[in-house]
Parts: sequence; C-alpha cells; structure tokens
Amino acid sequence: MTAHEPLDDLVATATAWHDQDPDESTRAELATLICAAETGDTEGAAELSRRFATRLEFGTAGLRGELGAGSTRMNRVLVAQAAAGLAAYLLEKSREPSIVIGYDGRKNSDVFARDTAELMSGAGVRAILLPRMLPTPVLAFAVRHLDASAGVMVTASHNPARDNGYKVYLGGLDHGSQIVSPADGEIAAHIARVAAELRVPDLPRSNDVEIAADDVVDEYVRRTAALASPSGRPPTPVKVVYTAMHGVGWEVASRVFAEAGFAEPVVVREQIEPDAAFPTVAFPNPEEPGALDLAFATATEAGADLVMANDPDADRLAVAIPDGAGGWRRLSGNDVGSLLGWRAAERIAVVGSGTMAASLVSSPALAAVASQYHVDYAETLTGFKWISRVGGLAFGYEEALGYLVDPDKVLDKDGISAAVDFLSLVTELAEKGRTIADHELAFAEKFGAFASSQISIRVSDLADISTLMARLRDAPPAQIAGIPVARIDDFASGFGQYPPGDILRIVLDDDARVIVRPSGTEPKLKVYIDASAASGTGAERRAAAEATVAALDAAVRELLA
Repeated sequence: MTAHEPLDDLVATATAWHDQDPDESTRAELATLICAAETGDTEGAAELSRRFATRLEFGTAGLRGELGAGSTRMNRVLVAQAAAGLAAYLLEKSREPSIVIGYDGRKNSDVFARDTAELMSGAGVRAILLPRMLPTPVLAFAVRHLDASAGVMVTASHNPARDNGYKVYLGGLDHGSQIVSPADGEIAAHIARVAAELRVPDLPRSNDVEIAADDVVDEYVRRTAALASPSGRPPTPVKVVYTAMHGVGWEVASRVFAEAGFAEPVVVREQIEPDAAFPTVAFPNPEEPGALDLAFATATEAGADLVMANDPDADRLAVAIPDGAGGWRRLSGNDVGSLLGWRAAERIAVVGSGTMAASLVSSPALAAVASQYHVDYAETLTGFKWISRVGGLAFGYEEALGYLVDPDKVLDKDGISAAVDFLSLVTELAEKGRTIADHELAFAEKFGAFASSQISIRVSDLADISTLMARLRDAPPAQIAGIPVARIDDFASGFGQYPPGDILRIVLDDDARVIVRPSGTEPKLKVYIDASAASGTGAERRAAAEATVAALDAAVRELLA
C-alpha cells in the first residue's frame, strides 16, 4: 500500500457520492473539496475526510444534522437513501403501505419532502404530501387521521439554522408514535443496503404524489380548539404575546386561538413568519438565553399578561409571566408540565381512569400530583417516542418544553394544543381574580414545592462528552453543595426497567438529585437538577427548594469545569 492509497480511496468515495448527487449546490461544494484534496491541500483533505468519516446515523430520532455535502451531513443523497430504505421497510411490513409527509420552513425542507414523496411513490408506497409547510403536530395528527402506515416530518425542530432533520412516525399498531427499537434498526439496515448497492439516479421515482386536502388541517384546528374550557360565556380577556420563533406555528395557532374564542394575540412581528435564517436569535430554541428577548420587549410595550412561544416546528411551548418587577419570568418546562399535570389529574379524576407520564429527567412533581389524586403514573426514558407508548396515557410531558395534553388526537408533543390548555388555565384563573403566580403558590401548598434547573455544556468535539462522563464514573462525588450523595444509579448496563444508556442519576439526601446525560440531538452534555421542600407556607417552600437548586447548580458547574 502506498501513502497515496488512503487519499485515493477517500477521493473515490467522494467522487462516487458527487456523481449521484442531484443538488447543484452540494455537488459544487464537494467538487471543491475533492479538488483541494487532490492538489495537496491538507486542510481540504482533512475536511473531505470529516465529510465521509462515518454516516449520519439513523436512529430513534430519525436523522438530524448539519446541511452540506457528504455522508455526515444532511443532503439530497442521504435523504434519498433514507426514503428508499424506509420504503423498503414499509413494503416488507404491508402489501399496500402509505405514508404522509410534512415539512417546515427550514432550508431544503420542501426539497427533502418532495424527494421523499416521489421516491416513495416510485417504490410503490402511496405517498401523501401535506399541502404546504406546517407544524410537526399536524403531521403527527395526519398519520392517524389518514390511517397512514407511516409519516415523515422534515424538520430540525429547535436546532441551529444550519441543521435539518428527518423524523419518522409509524401508524397501525404504533398509532402515530415516533419510531423506537427494533423498527429504527430495521429501517437503518434497509438504508445501509440501499446506500451500498444502489445509486440515487437509479432509484425509481414517480410524480404520482397526492397532495393532502386542507381538511386535514381544518380537523386538527377543530379538535385542538375544542380543548378550550367550555364555560358558556365569553372568556375573561387575557392579553397574550405570541412568537413563532421564525417557524411555522402561527398559521395554525392563530386559527386555533380564534376558533377557541380567545382574543387574538399580539405577535412578535420580527419572528412571526417562517425564515430559515432565524435572523433574530442565535439558536431558535425558546429555552436558550436571549431567545425570548423580543417577545418580552413586545409584551412590556403591549402591557401583556402572558408570553407564549412555539419553537420553529411548533411541537414545543414556552411560557413567561410578569415577574412583579416590570420584567418577565420564563416558566421552565417542569413548571408548565406540573401545572398542566395538575389540570390533567382533575380531568382524570372525573372520568375515572388514565395514566400520567414524564421522562426520568423531568421533575418529580408530576409523580406527587398523581399520588395525591390516586392516578397511575409512569416514568420513561427521555423522548416522546417513549412517553407516547405508555398504556392508558392521558397526559405526558418532558422538561424540554414538550407536553402531550390530547393523546386521542396526537401521540407526540404538541405546542399548539398545550398553548390552548395553558391559556384556558390562565383564563379560568383570571375569572377568579387570580394569576399563574398565585396558582404556583397553591401548587406548593397542596403538593410541596419543586424547583429545578438545567445545565447544558456545548462541545465542539463529541469526545469531550465521553471524557466528562468517564470522569464522573471514575471519581464519583461523595457530596454536592454539602449535601451527601445517597447513591448513584448508573444506567450504562441497564437500570431497573431501562435498557443500557449513558446516564448517571446522583441521588442526594433530602430527595434532591442530579442527572447527567449526553443530549440525543445536539453536541451537549446535559445536567438536570431537582429539589423539593414540604415545610412552611407555599412561598417558604418555594424559596427553600429554589435555594437548594441554586447551590447544587453552582456546585455542579464547578464539578464539571
């Protein structure tokens, strides 16, 4: 073997990819890198190597990654191979499979969706394309509403502007939930076979693609609006500021709010229309610092009572309330999930059955609510693909601003349905002269106070995450912020009902806890901190729990520095 052979192999692999790429932009990008590598540009060769070092993995989150040429990026070659592999899987499972395909406003979302539809149709799968860019919850609803075998949503949700993704749902016995094992592995195997044996130009295509009628959207709007509390009288006006975070939520959310009888929100004009560049935010995620600054400024100017934000594909909801000092306080996902969970428990108590569920990194507050109302409760792995599969599910949430309030309609997180449920709560409280802040104190008095925080350590090298996790395992702390560690649950080899996973749950005295795990969708190490208090008034309980969390947060940051 000569010194040139590894480079020759890399160039050959890249050239084969280039020659089957239908996209002029990524073809040109790859040609430039190939030329640089062939002419001895070490930096160009290194970049070309990174582009083909591995393959963007298809898993339970489908595909998600940065746009660009090569097998480690999101592009038309990768998507075509994924579509053909998914088609083969569906044809293996059903004699007459069907699929509904949706897309958001990100760069190339419409292109990836159209490619998927044409390749599905060419393979013999009935392909139904949603009529325009729409929220992820509409696609999840359409899978069940149209009785499709599967669904694909082209979105990277709240990821940076340079990313896109490919989320897969299954119909039939999966009832429109996101894929889980073993389906993800079986689909991935079909995709690998397509990539190894077939070229994209040789994959059969057909323009025999159905465009879904608007009545799919109409029915989603009707059923979501019906979640609003029917009081028989006009609701007390609540002034709301709404932002779509440069995403696709506003068209559907505005219709739902109107049909539910709520006053039209004041919108954040700079963020209300889809814009793939996300020009006003560093990250289009309402959890990120600064993401809601424009919404807060708009709300202050408007004299609003409430701020509501959907993320770009509208499957998440962020809420903020006045802080009493002229500013705004964003409620955490645990805050909103606990209040909506209390509301759900009261509904379940009326009908007599139903289960509430939350991911293992979400606050223990929902379990406390379920216990007081004698409602079944389930804890799951992170992700709505797991929450949605809980038997008898009536309500589910995870701390990352995801809430499932209407499982009969959508078995996935739904930021628009959650907005209706939360706005109904705010309206009911306003009719009694009370606020969400008052309701939080009532929650603390009834169930105890629960506080939480989250630390996200973003890395440029994924190996840094493994290093940090190994460090915690090799030198586990005996105490954090002076609170003794009672035990450490390591999920590496499986734990209880959970399969193996890279998760550490550090349980402290006084029921406080710290959970550490890598993000499933972004290059981050995520830390979840929870504490509770049950002595004193509601205000005293909240202050005590928040003080414990603040101390733990500071100590954990030092521990991981």
